[in-house]
Amino acid sequence: MSTTTKRNTPEYELVDNGIETIRYLEHGYPSDLIRWHAHDDYELHFMVATSGKVFVGDYIGNYDPGQLILTGPRLPHNWICQNNQDPVQVRDMVIRFDHESFSNGMKIIPELAEILPMLLRAKSGIEFFDIELDDLKETFGSVRDSTGLQRVIKSLPLLKRLAQSQNYRLLSTVQIDLKSNEALQSKVNTVVDYVSQNYSQDISLSNAASLINMSDSHFSRFFRKATGNRFIEFVNRVRISRACNLLTETDQQIANICFQVGFNNVANFNRRFHELKGVTPRDFRSQSSKRIA
Repeated sequence: MSTTTKRNTPEYELVDNGIETIRYLEHGYPSDLIRWHAHDDYELHFMVATSGKVFVGDYIGNYDPGQLILTGPRLPHNWICQNNQDPVQVRDMVIRFDHESFSNGMKIIPELAEILPMLLRAKSGIEFFDIELDDLKETFGSVRDSTGLQRVIKSLPLLKRLAQSQNYRLLSTVQIDLKSNEALQSKVNTVVDYVSQNYSQDISLSNAASLINMSDSHFSRFFRKATGNRFIEFVNRVRISRACNLLTETDQQIANICFQVGFNNVANFNRRFHELKGVTPRDFRSQSSKRIA
């Protein structure tokens, strides 16, 4: 499957949770489950094999074996293998759970509230770092091989460890409200996809509003209420996110990256970058190089 596959509005997946608090699933490559989709559950994705592109909300990045990402309810996501990947039996292992189980559980077991801040952050998608590959394989394997209460007992130490971790990053600038209905979510995702695919071009509020048949003023209010961002702020966040990828993964000149992600002048690019990241593009690249070395 090509990494340049065009993303459509995410498929909304209905999940039959039954009576399980913790569910486990896995799939190989190729698989029909590899698609741009969203659902009401949290999913902790551990990538076991293959490499390619990961899409979480408006975030686009690379993935390799060992990546660990927690996606929140209704946050669209997908992992697309790069070309010429050999088939594998297990590409990713997933621990899935819903919000209601933990929110209700907190009323009986208050200690469960320790993971609540992490669940709130998961609305953006969270990528965790510095967790040993062998530890993850063992933990996910033990969850897979257990059932009922034993599966819950096997999962909680990992969730606690991740909730306490300080070595993570948030991925998507768009957060979907748990209370938003499917129709509103579809409108937001239509705009998010449009910006994600066209960030290098001129993007106007009017063009975005016309995609979902709204007036400019109505769209402006709607988008800010739905995402917490003014539309121009969101476009700049997407562009800066793409710039961060290019600064980390390529040795292109900063001026070239500026124009490649849709900014019209370097001064404005540097200013917006510093506002969002707290450092200049040059310092960001330098810090990224030190983390990788």
